[in-house]
Amino acid sequence: MKQKTGIIIFLFGVIWSLVWGIVISISCTTAVNSLTMEQLNESVWSPTGPLMFLWGIGGVPLGTVIAGIGLLLYTDAKGLMILIFTIGILFAILIAMFSGALELYPPLFGIGGTIILLSFFGILWFWAKSRKEMKGQWAKAADLRLVGYIFILIATWFTCGIGGQLIAKAFEELDHSPPLHIMILFVLGWLFLFLSHYQVRKERIMEGE
Repeated sequence: MKQKTGIIIFLFGVIWSLVWGIVISISCTTAVNSLTMEQLNESVWSPTGPLMFLWGIGGVPLGTVIAGIGLLLYTDAKGLMILIFTIGILFAILIAMFSGALELYPPLFGIGGTIILLSFFGILWFWAKSRKEMKGQWAKAADLRLVGYIFILIATWFTCGIGGQLIAKAFEELDHSPPLHIMILFVLGWLFLFLSHYQVRKERIMEGE
């Protein structure tokens, strides 16, 4: 029963994320790209309106949390773990969303970047330790994860660059181009991570699990 409930919650999170991330996002981006700021403020997509707020926090972010809860139930995780997972992630999302109201403090970006890089190279180190013990399809799956990690790290780097241009005074007159390269890198990163999980699943099927 717990596993079935988990699957239902997971699927709900997937559908919720797809609706907000694709269908409703199209409406939002269409309004932002076709209306002036004055017109936008008078529409349902006003930057300070409830729909924009709900789209930012209650759309894909909430959907991913719901999907995660469903998978924790499906894998028979303990109730305390599910509670910590839910409260912890929602709290982190809220802090991240409301951090925009704080005064810009440049050293925070350096601290955050340092944490990201140390975490990334830590992941690679543990990846290498595990990779040495793998053979066959398991090794191929690990190699795909490595490529995925690198693409996502590079995309994160470029995202920081664009974010800095949008808020830095020195670049306020700069003509910003669409960040398609970031989208491509994120797509490649997640694609390779997906292929990695697919490779692992394929190996388990071949082993008769």
